[in-house]
Amino acid sequence: MRKRLAVYPGSFDPITNGHLDILTRGLELFDTVIVAIAHNIEKKALFTIEEKKDMIMRSVKDHLRVKVDSFEGLLVDYVKRVDAKTVIRGLRAMSDFEYEFQMASMNRELNRGMDTIFMMTSKDYFFISSRTIKEVASFGGSVAGLVPDIVQQKLKEKFKR
Repeated sequence: MRKRLAVYPGSFDPITNGHLDILTRGLELFDTVIVAIAHNIEKKALFTIEEKKDMIMRSVKDHLRVKVDSFEGLLVDYVKRVDAKTVIRGLRAMSDFEYEFQMASMNRELNRGMDTIFMMTSKDYFFISSRTIKEVASFGGSVAGLVPDIVQQKLKEKFKR
């Protein structure tokens, strides 16, 4: 019997409790979920790929069915390489849906054997984005309860005044 494998891609700069919410719920549907950190040349990342991997691995250490990886290039190529069929994407608002729908449609065009599952972020996290987390932390604001403890610690280190 084939194991149900999904890829949860993103920049995760940094990972938030909203991301972890989607990941945890994804584990209810799949045997294994690969958190795949995308190297996005268009975004100026605060954290390196290695820092992101470390924070994610520490945040999911109790989830043995989660793998953490990174990739460059097209998501469809990565999904083929790891022999997955499904991508998980989290949605917060209608604006997310428009963008994600376009991306899922293009990915489906490039790989007919790949499907995308959209999951709505829980109400407790729909207002959280990595961008707003970084902005609040950069001004010394508290992000407690919005990100894993390791992320809160690393943000404080990055934004020491």
